[in-house]
Amino acid sequence: MAWKPKRKASLSLEDFMVRNPISLPENASVDDAFKVMWENRIGSVLIVDSDGKLKGIVTQRDLLYAGCRGLIGKNVSVKEIMSENPITAKPSDSLQEAVRRMRVNDVSHLPVVDDQGRPIGIFSMRDVIDIFMLLVGTLFSEMS
Repeated sequence: MAWKPKRKASLSLEDFMVRNPISLPENASVDDAFKVMWENRIGSVLIVDSDGKLKGIVTQRDLLYAGCRGLIGKNVSVKEIMSENPITAKPSDSLQEAVRRMRVNDVSHLPVVDDQGRPIGIFSMRDVIDIFMLLVGTLFSEMS
């Protein structure tokens, strides 16, 4: 039997997303993406066009594959390895919808965009785990 909450909570993605995500222009190199992600200890970087609109995403996995293909240190564009037109969300989307969208599309990073398609946040599986740990901690503290 599946657990069902006694009350429904309507939490929006805006409450949990990381604001001001790090982005790079389309003409950045794979090395630029590697450096930015390493220096900021992040798992993805968003790729934007000259108008600041989201064009793609580069994740740790993309960099791993780029390294295996010998593309690091070769002045290769992020366009060569990025996932184009990534699955996105709006800040007003529910937390439930965001997690569902990530699961259905098998993605670990969900860019949050405004109405013009410009990234304003990012939501990742790490955020899902943080929320889960918070809920579990709250549940156990209520039980004791």
